[in-house]
Parts: sequence; structure tokens; C-alpha cells
Amino acid sequence: MNKPSFQIQLDFRSNLPIYLQIVNRIEQMIAAGVLHRGDQLPTVREMATELRVNFNTVARAYTTLDEAGLISTQRGRGTYIWEEPNPQVVSLLRQKGLDALTRRYLREASRLGFTLPDVVQSLDERLRNGREKAGLPSREQDQSPDRFNS
Repeated sequence: MNKPSFQIQLDFRSNLPIYLQIVNRIEQMIAAGVLHRGDQLPTVREMATELRVNFNTVARAYTTLDEAGLISTQRGRGTYIWEEPNPQVVSLLRQKGLDALTRRYLREASRLGFTLPDVVQSLDERLRNGREKAGLPSREQDQSPDRFNS
């Protein structure tokens, strides 16, 4: 069992409560394979100190993750990733992360005064440029999914 380093960044301007941001980030780390069964999480106080938040906020996040069956807190021993999620759970966590990222992007674009057509045009251009830089065929030539590199 190891204790991975945590690089959780919080958005204190977000409408999403801090404890849910912590929950989401840990879920994303599990889905991405950064955290595995048996990995130890920082203590509530360590995480709160690192993130500069109230320890009750981290405790609430850990409780939420524990209730979801993703972590287990063992009194006197620490908090650990409880189980390796099955592929469906990983897929769901990944989709949840993408949805949250999309909402943040659209909210920020709206805050900056961009319309939905502006966003769609920008994304289309970025994706087209990313495919060209990667040497991938255009969307018209290839309908297979790919990762974008820009």
C-alpha cells in the first residue's frame, strides 16, 4: 500500500461546493487509474491543511466517498481506496468528470460574453486544428473516436 501525492486544485469561485470538488477530483483520480485499491489517502487534517480548507469540509468529502463505497476509513490506521471500480463505474466516473469540465467551460465562456454559436465554432476550429497537427484524417474521412492533441 502506498500513499500517492495529491494535486487537488479547488475553484473557490465555483458554485460547486468545495467538498464536492474534492469528491469529484478523487473520483477522477480513481477513474484515471492514478489511485488504486489499497492506496492511502491523506488524513482529513493533512488534506485540509494542504488545500487550506476547514477540516470539516474534507471530512464531509471523505464521508461522501465512504458512503459511495470508494474509500474506507479505519480508525487509527487511515483512509484507503476500498475497491477497484469495475469498468462501468470507471466509465461513469470518467463521463461525470467530462460533464463537469464541460459545464465549467460553458459557464466561463458565458461569463466572458460568448454565445453558444461562438463556443461551437471555437471548438470546431480547435478540433480541426488538433486533428491536422496530429496527422489524423478529417472528420469527413474518418468517423472513429480519437483523442485530441491541442
